[in-house]
Amino acid sequence: MASDSKSSRDRDASTPSGMLQTVDRALQILLATDREHDGWSVTEVSREFDFSTSVAHRLLSTLTHRDFLILDPATHRYRIGPAAMTVGRIWAGSQSLRLLVQPVLAQLAEATGLAAIFAIPDAFHMRAIAAETGTEGPLRKYPLVGELFPAHAGATSKAYYANLPSLERRRIFSDRPMARFTPSTIVDPALLELQFERIRRQGYATSIGEYDHGVSTVAMVVRLRNEPFGSLSLGAHGGFVTDVPALVRVLEAAHRDLELRLGGRCR
Repeated sequence: MASDSKSSRDRDASTPSGMLQTVDRALQILLATDREHDGWSVTEVSREFDFSTSVAHRLLSTLTHRDFLILDPATHRYRIGPAAMTVGRIWAGSQSLRLLVQPVLAQLAEATGLAAIFAIPDAFHMRAIAAETGTEGPLRKYPLVGELFPAHAGATSKAYYANLPSLERRRIFSDRPMARFTPSTIVDPALLELQFERIRRQGYATSIGEYDHGVSTVAMVVRLRNEPFGSLSLGAHGGFVTDVPALVRVLEAAHRDLELRLGGRCR
């Protein structure tokens, strides 16, 4: 009976026919590793995924061998490793990410007439990795892709940084000089934190002329597996204060579409 039970547990019906079950199981473990669950014991993997302990141990050992996990010798827990970070960084700057994002930006630009931007963090900035120009014209005289937006200036950046865990945000902004780009740029850390709190509460960020004179922006954080990953924003020369509620509704729909595209089956 024990042998039959083990055999039953070692078969995983969630893996589609024709796919390698061992690979699928290893990926399940990686995809379940996040900020709230950053490490696994053999017993936890066995219980969480209904694998036998021998299968759980072999999977964890294999992922550790290729540096996707590392074993903490003090706790005997397996935590995310450098190979996973390397793959993530490659993907974040790859053409495949832009291919997922670009259709959403094109729809946003067409629906609103505004410039649509998707940006991801790059040190103390947000870097635009994809953009679409609306009928109202470009925000720059040069392509926006590759443009760096300072963390403390403009909705494109603030929508992301406002949603980081408070300790991480304090580490980023603590004792860091902040340039004043226009009279509207906030450089007081206490005032900036109050603005971040308001952004989290209302679910979006707005700015008028904080980084570029005369440019208005509305933006939302984009999450990947419940973690802040980037920001989706709309921008235009001049003000659109009276249009913000309507723009937020359009942005919300696009933002949900984008999170589904990025998360895929991981969600």
